[in-house]
Amino acid sequence: MKTKILIVEDETIVAKDISVCLEKMGYEVVASFSKGEKALSFLEGNKPDLVLMDIILAGNISGIDASARIKSDCEIPVVFLTACADEKTIERAKITEPYGYVIKPFKEIDLRTSIEMALYKFKKEKEKLTRVDSSGLKPAPLSSDYIYVKSNSKLVKVQNANILFIEALKDYVIIHTDKERFTIHSTMKDIEKKLPDVMFMRIHRSFILNLNKINSIDSTIVNIENSDKKIPIGGSYREGLFKRLNLA
Repeated sequence: MKTKILIVEDETIVAKDISVCLEKMGYEVVASFSKGEKALSFLEGNKPDLVLMDIILAGNISGIDASARIKSDCEIPVVFLTACADEKTIERAKITEPYGYVIKPFKEIDLRTSIEMALYKFKKEKEKLTRVDSSGLKPAPLSSDYIYVKSNSKLVKVQNANILFIEALKDYVIIHTDKERFTIHSTMKDIEKKLPDVMFMRIHRSFILNLNKINSIDSTIVNIENSDKKIPIGGSYREGLFKRLNLA
């Protein structure tokens, strides 16, 4: 059976060339869309084996945002297509933990290699998760010391003490730890309920902060340990934050 691939690319000529190239290599192109919205709508009733996603798309949803939705809701590997190889773009794209990148213009061998590596990695991750599910192991008891987050089709245990802050991103939240970042489909309200309030506090409508990770406060900005991120303090949260701090 042929591997089914969805193309999301807003340049019609490029999308056509990719489609011809994929079919020549033996893949089946199930559909091609120029907008992330249409791709997400298609995926509600269809499940291809892989999505080739351009980072820059027409419409209101970027390739990065669409990829985050696919990762959270569909469990389908995404390989990014991009002509933007600058560090800033790559850093944004990394948040969604894609299965690969193909830099345009590309050679057929590069495209095929990226697709096959992505499919192999996804298959192995699913097999590993299946072995864990069938092992008969009982789930660990719930604790206020950690939370579980979904990452690359598996559940990852994240110690609360390692979380620096949580950031809102549309329909997602990004959990920043001292070593990794996890993007999950959730709301700030829901994630706030799962965290111990003795350690965490919402200081802005878009940020929840680990109070133990505060390095310094400069007027309306919080500086975090082990991070260059500057966290703003929302006006309605300022008084509550200063009441929580152990001021000398």
